[in-house]
Amino acid sequence: MTKKKESGSGLMSSAGLMRYYDADETKMYLDPKHVVIIGVTAGILVLALNINFGLWP
Repeated sequence: MTKKKESGSGLMSSAGLMRYYDADETKMYLDPKHVVIIGVTAGILVLALNINFGLWP
């Protein structure tokens, strides 16, 4: 009979270098609200600088 594979082997990536669930641990998670707030703040900052330096139409 053949030996069974170990149950902890998990899914491997195409290159076989790391397990699928190991890649998820290094992700940086951002709340969608924070992304919107950062975008709106950056837009307001650009508009304020354009007005300040006389580039506003």
